[in-house]
Formats: sequence, structure tokens, C-alpha cells
Amino acid sequence: MSYNWDFVGKRKLFFLISAILLGAGILSLLIQGLNLGIDFKSGTRIDISVKQPVDVEQAKKEFEKLGYEHPSVRSGQEGKVLIFRTDEALDKEKVLQIQKHFQQVYGDSFAGFQEQRIDPVIGRELARNAIIATLLASIGIILYVTIRFEYRFAVAAVLALLHDALFVIGAFSVLQLEVDVVFIAAILTIIGYSVNDTIVIFDRIRELMDQVKPKSWEDLSRVVNVSIHQTLIRSINTGLTVVFAGAALFLFGGESIRYFSLALLLGLFAGTYSSLCLASQIWVVWKWRSMQRVKERPAN
Repeated sequence: MSYNWDFVGKRKLFFLISAILLGAGILSLLIQGLNLGIDFKSGTRIDISVKQPVDVEQAKKEFEKLGYEHPSVRSGQEGKVLIFRTDEALDKEKVLQIQKHFQQVYGDSFAGFQEQRIDPVIGRELARNAIIATLLASIGIILYVTIRFEYRFAVAAVLALLHDALFVIGAFSVLQLEVDVVFIAAILTIIGYSVNDTIVIFDRIRELMDQVKPKSWEDLSRVVNVSIHQTLIRSINTGLTVVFAGAALFLFGGESIRYFSLALLLGLFAGTYSSLCLASQIWVVWKWRSMQRVKERPAN
């Protein structure tokens, strides 16, 4: 069977692409940080539903009439939901004032009103717990894969999943999309998917290593390339299936999970890419250097 696409041979290109994308994300995080939602800081979010698309700029002027300078207003659900966010924890009187004002502004088009106030302590605790969960999961993955395979596979798998998580976080920073507690759930979901896809390829590499027992770089590269090609259709089919589900959530799931769906889609693409183009490439470079060191050791 012929395998024309040389994944290992293009490893430097893959490393460069990832370095550029992650570098841009990290630079954005350092310069402008994340657009944290009210889950991570005190404030109030108000969703105003209308029966027909509305003008966001006109809505901002209405909020300015109520005394809010430079109001943060955006639209959702094809312009039929106005989302107003402020760092101020609005009391019931101010919330009721906003509701009555927009009921008068939109009249019969007014369809609903929802207010959400969050204590930032809750969001920070959830973020801390998510970081702890990610670290514990990484340790568990390293231990399991080391026992089941070898430590090089374990470290490569963890580097790949960290790549996926950082890629999504960086993308949200660059685009200044709102980050809330649902975003954390998306990151944890991405990590689980990425590891699963990577382990399938690693399992095939291990089987071929036992059969071929490569002695040269060419033999080792062929083992990795053959393993990736033999699992390629499975990886693509699995990825597409989950992408279709994520796309459906993004298109029809509503405003409340819109960014969750987007993070999931970005993570799925990154996870498939890292499984095919990064994790195995990291392992093969590391493995070959280890094989060379063994050869260079003087015989007893």
C-alpha cells in the first residue's frame, strides 16, 4: 500500500504553523487579555428579546438616555436579542427602569426581558477548579500512557492537548469574544477529544513498532506515516461527525451557547490537526534522538 503524503517530512512546517498561531494568541493575551464575561467579574447582563431585528446603534443611544456612558451592547439570534452588559451590579429599581424604557421603545415588538447578576467569586472559583482539573487530567494521562505505552507518548499527548486549549484561548483573545463559565466546559471537552484521537494513532504506532523494529530514521518515519494513514479515515470521519454536531449547536443552539459551540468547533479542528500533524511528529523526533543516544553508548 502506497502512502504519498509524508506527515513526518513536513513536521517543520507543522511546527512553524503552530508556533505562529500560538505566538499570535499569546501576544494577544499579553496585550489585551481575555474579554471576561460577568461570570468572572461583578456586573449585570440584560437580554432584551424582540420580534424583529433591531438597530444596535439605536439601542446604544437609548441606554445613553438612561445614563449609561459608552454602553456595551451587541445583538444575537439574527438581531432579535439585544445584549447589554455593565460592570455595575444594578439594583432592582434600575433593572425595572431599563425594562419599562425598552417596552415603550419597542412596543408590540418587545418579546422578553432577562436579567443576570453574577458574583465574580463564583466564576473565579470555577476557573480555578478548571485549571486544577486540567492539571490532574494531564498527570493522569501521563501516568496512564506511560504505563500503557511509554513516557514519550505521554508527554507528546499532553503537549498536543495543551496546544489545542491554548489555540482556542488565544483565538478568543484575538477576536475579543466573551469568555464565561460555559467556555471552560468547552475547553475541558476539547481536551478529552484531543487525547482520544491522539491515543488511537499512538496505539497503531506501537503495534507497528513491535512488528517492524526500525533501526534507521527512514524506517521510523515510515512507521509513523503508515500509522497516521491507517487511522486517517477514522480520524476524519470522527472529526466531521463531531463538527456537524458542533455546527448545529452554533447555528441553532441559541445565544446562550453560541460561544461554547464556536470554542468547540475551533477546538475540534485544532484537535484533529494536532493529533495528525503534531503529537506523532513530537514523538518521532524525540524517539529518534533516544535511539541515536543508545547507538552512541560504548559497548561494555
